[in-house]
Amino acid sequence: MKKCLLLSLVLLAACLVASAQEIVYQDASAFPVFGKAYNDDGPRYRRFPESLHGVVRDALWDLSTNSAGLYIRFRTSAPEIHAQWTNTGFHMPHMTDVGVGGLDLYAWVEGEWKFVGSGFNWGAQSKEHKRKLVANMDPVEREYMLYLSLYDEVKTLELGVPEGYTLEQPVLNSPKADAPVVMYGTSILQGGCASRAGMAHTNIIGRRLNRTVINLGFSGNAFLDFEVAELMASVPNPAVFVLDYVPNAKPERIEENGEKFYRILRDKHPEVPIIFVEDPLFPHGIVDKGIAAEVNGKNSAQLALFLRLQAAGEKNIYYLPAAGMTTSEDFVDGVHLTDLGMTHYADYILPLLQKVL
Repeated sequence: MKKCLLLSLVLLAACLVASAQEIVYQDASAFPVFGKAYNDDGPRYRRFPESLHGVVRDALWDLSTNSAGLYIRFRTSAPEIHAQWTNTGFHMPHMTDVGVGGLDLYAWVEGEWKFVGSGFNWGAQSKEHKRKLVANMDPVEREYMLYLSLYDEVKTLELGVPEGYTLEQPVLNSPKADAPVVMYGTSILQGGCASRAGMAHTNIIGRRLNRTVINLGFSGNAFLDFEVAELMASVPNPAVFVLDYVPNAKPERIEENGEKFYRILRDKHPEVPIIFVEDPLFPHGIVDKGIAAEVNGKNSAQLALFLRLQAAGEKNIYYLPAAGMTTSEDFVDGVHLTDLGMTHYADYILPLLQKVL
């Protein structure tokens, strides 16, 4: 009898544990997504509206499907949070898989956003992912921010909590969604090569300013396409435009397209500050005369454009030179930034952003 009672208690405990661990998933489309330059009925986690499909260059369109800069906001009192998502399984050798195609969870704790967990798969590349993001928490209500992948498209996304808990709409207005910072640039701005999405400098800036940043970084394709300028100009109530395209744009492209690109923004937003950013000084430029000449040529073209606009009487424009932006230790491959480089970039641009805001 005692043995039967003991076995029953063991089985009951096992059932209770299994029940406690049952995770109920909900489609993340129930919760607001931030960081987009538009709203339409197309795929949710892309950066261009469907209306630009077939209009912009194919390479630019493909990069626009990457979910860089987008984030989901929600709240829950659940002691653990799970996610399952699908993407294309894209991989790059110089960037972590969690940065390329993973998720990055922050919680509002003690009055600020703090990193609490990331989503990625161990082992072979996969297009289907399932991950416990954080666990063993006190069951108190908190607000969460989930950054999406930097270099892959999040095609589907579900959030999970243990049975008996619920996921709710956010009530905290942070980062503030009105008057966003709109940033246009290259692979560096898209997030290469942050170890996880929250360490992309655009996302660091968003947390420090407590303001949504719209990431329009396109790897190897910041060619001053006028369609991108039109999209930027369509953003309601932008706080500031940051133009950081120089690493991709040759001097001739800056000379040919730079002023018209600027005019598209200025004609729609006469009072909004516009910041022109130089190409970073890449560390191999110390010894590589070719890259040094290339960077100097691009930066000279950017400065010439700025001075031309300034001489024409343009107001509320600002210039951010490369000197002091990064150090020689800030790079993965001589071009793309480590987390240290991302932090240095954010530290460098923030004083000017705070000034113009």
